[in-house]
Amino acid sequence: MVVSELKLWNPTLYDEQIVPLVYLSGVLLFVAGLSIVRNHPVWVLGWQTTVTITGWLGMLLGLIRMFYPQSYKNNFDNGTSTLVFEVLLILLGVFLTYKAYWPTQKR
Repeated sequence: MVVSELKLWNPTLYDEQIVPLVYLSGVLLFVAGLSIVRNHPVWVLGWQTTVTITGWLGMLLGLIRMFYPQSYKNNFDNGTSTLVFEVLLILLGVFLTYKAYWPTQKR
């Protein structure tokens, strides 16, 4: 999903954001984050905690978009910092996919 939203791939995607769409994306982010937190409340010293933290961050960003959609829309900048953040999200997704589907070592 993040790859399809990259500025390099889809440069005009965020040019015209409407408040109801920002709100809807907030609801979706909140529900996704809540489902992750409810089904994966793991706080250990390891990579598994990354999944839980991702859920909490999704809930937080969803709440911000739900309660302040106009402010979020007005303050959004589709510049270099957004591109760097999107690349970090892609790397996080690759890492979690690798950890989820790579076979564990048998002892």
